[in-house]
Amino acid sequence: MNYKYSVFLANVGTANDRYCAEYAKPFTFARLIERAASIPQLSGVDLVATPALVAVAPEIRRQLADAKLKTVSIALDIFTEPKWKQGSFSSRDRKVREAAMDHARQVVGLLRSFGSDLLTIWPGQDGFDYLFQSDYLAERAHFCECVTRLAEEFPKIRIALEYKPREPRTHSYVQNAGTALLTAHMTGRKNVGVALDLGHSLMAYENPADVVAMCKIHGDKLFHVHINDNFMFADDDLIAGSVRTLEYLEFYYWLNRTGYSGWITIDQFPYREDGRDACAESAEWLGYFETLIKTFGLARINQVIKTKNAIAASRMMRELLKTRIP
Repeated sequence: MNYKYSVFLANVGTANDRYCAEYAKPFTFARLIERAASIPQLSGVDLVATPALVAVAPEIRRQLADAKLKTVSIALDIFTEPKWKQGSFSSRDRKVREAAMDHARQVVGLLRSFGSDLLTIWPGQDGFDYLFQSDYLAERAHFCECVTRLAEEFPKIRIALEYKPREPRTHSYVQNAGTALLTAHMTGRKNVGVALDLGHSLMAYENPADVVAMCKIHGDKLFHVHINDNFMFADDDLIAGSVRTLEYLEFYYWLNRTGYSGWITIDQFPYREDGRDACAESAEWLGYFETLIKTFGLARINQVIKTKNAIAASRMMRELLKTRIP
């Protein structure tokens, strides 16, 4: 399997956190596109439908075409504005839910104009912070109803639910692979699936390779993959493979074994590093993992897995790491 690689456009620029509003000067959209295009492994970008991007969408579309970069997906912006502070699709305020629906419809139009059919939904504000704060039954029902309506209105658009256990809320409604898959199935629509962010999966104390298999067995529901790394306690958004190296190797094996043919998108926030160079380093790691698994051979890994022998698996991991790439 030869994978297609993308990057969230903003990630090749600068990032800020809650402690520092500006680690470096921001880049224009045109410069961000140039920086993304300069990474040889990348052939696409993912976008977030912020007001700033929507305002200049035609110009960005032209610049991406000139740079020969495909728009892979556009994510809803239902997390950066105060009106979403008590949720978007799960809000108890009908007007807020309808505002989220209207935004989604606008983004679907934008998505089509960019030549893509993959809509990413990360419901970052949909959850709760305190006990006895939320009506779990009503709010989860509202969320599922809105996603179902959206899927029914746009049957040719694939909707990928990106889960995360927490942040910015202390608890997210779509917090792990199980709830994402359950929500997708509850809609009853084939065009609703899962966006697996490897860092979010690690935060949820999951094994990302197992999630790939879960999505396969529950109806080929893996629609999209986001890549970054962390130490499992928070969404560190580090260079891919720099921390959980062995997990990445198993992840690539299962992507191969399940026949995943979608995009793999670098989604990291290089706060103190140069954004372009940090994402380029992730791309190098990803190419290395892909080649390493191919060189070692899926058949050899299959044989070890069949034994369910932990010692044999441990021995094979060392052999994998010592494999020479031609």
